[in-house]
Amino acid sequence: MSDEQSGWAMGWAAFAAFMLMIAGVFGMINGIAAIASDTNDVFVRGQEWVFHLDVQAWGWIHLIVGLIVFVSGIGIFSGNVLARTVGVIAAALSAIVNFMALPYYPVWCIVVIAVDIAIIWALTAHGRDLET
Repeated sequence: MSDEQSGWAMGWAAFAAFMLMIAGVFGMINGIAAIASDTNDVFVRGQEWVFHLDVQAWGWIHLIVGLIVFVSGIGIFSGNVLARTVGVIAAALSAIVNFMALPYYPVWCIVVIAVDIAIIWALTAHGRDLET
């Protein structure tokens, strides 16, 4: 086995970093939209679930998680083990938050959860390949 870096592996790790940054920006936009408008005009409410918060509370949650996800995406490019670990934790946290928000916007949450799973896989399988 050689120490040469695989182009595919580096591509997946870079994909994870960029997707973390994009998902973070989307989460922050989502949060800002919810905070700015505490009405149901922005989000469609479905049936009541156990996790019931008002729209503004969900906005703050998405804004904070989005910021963490974005910063961890930037940190992935350093190739640091800690940055990869934070990226995996941030993607997992994002998936959990989006699962809890399924009743408010189900299609978007399912898409974000799928992207978070791809990020976790890319960072755990190929994250070390961005090290210099």
